[in-house]
Amino acid sequence: MTRDDLALGMRLKTQAGWNQTEADWRRYLRLGGNGSFVAELDGAAVGTTVTFIFESVAWVAMVLVDEAVRGRGIGTALMQHALAFLDGRGVKSVRLDATALGRPIYEKLGFVTEYQLARYQGVLPAAADPGGVVSLPRMIFVLRLDWEATQTVRIPLLMRMREEFESAFRAVLRNGELIAYLASRPGANAVQIGPCAAREESAGRLLLTDACARLGGQRVFIDVPLPNRAAVAAVESMGLTAQRRLLRMGRGEPVRENLELLWASSGPEKG
Repeated sequence: MTRDDLALGMRLKTQAGWNQTEADWRRYLRLGGNGSFVAELDGAAVGTTVTFIFESVAWVAMVLVDEAVRGRGIGTALMQHALAFLDGRGVKSVRLDATALGRPIYEKLGFVTEYQLARYQGVLPAAADPGGVVSLPRMIFVLRLDWEATQTVRIPLLMRMREEFESAFRAVLRNGELIAYLASRPGANAVQIGPCAAREESAGRLLLTDACARLGGQRVFIDVPLPNRAAVAAVESMGLTAQRRLLRMGRGEPVRENLELLWASSGPEKG
């Protein structure tokens, strides 16, 4: 997949009702390099998938097939091609977020379910600036906390997001040390909140209140790990409701995320 295929990606994601923008697709191609693929049927482009390698951990995302040719094995072929690409690069762990409908397909390819996330949606309530939140934190602190939460070295992703959305990176500090951070980005259907990690519940709630102060009145999506009960309670207290559930699945060596720290994922594209 190249930039010449951006129109294809946008058409397919619109068919699926997904939230990505063209800027998202451009970021995927930059991060994924030559690990992004297009499926063709009878000479016509009909499907996409992208992969991201973060040292020993990889993500597979944006597996999309034109609705006119679904059910013909194209999605499975895209997955097999992506996995062969990742296996050829010695990746130890491959991960993705799946719907329940996609679960049987991924299980046949060796993926196992690790836990559930819920995509919460709704209009953020307005709130006064709570104070105690800073913008543009030192990225070394963000990268360290993100690794503690995800056990994945996501430096290229986070640095790219910081470059694109500087003002959307928010943090809580204590004695000069970062104890929580939150990022957000615009989407086609709603603002995507995440990733978010917090060492303390109070800091996580403070960041969400800060999001209400900045984004109040706007429609948002936020993907929350269900095992993190504090995060679930916090987003539900804001009036957000679960739109759907996602299954975090893995293949190969398990990645032991610290779900007490992980308040929101980056979205199904990159975990």
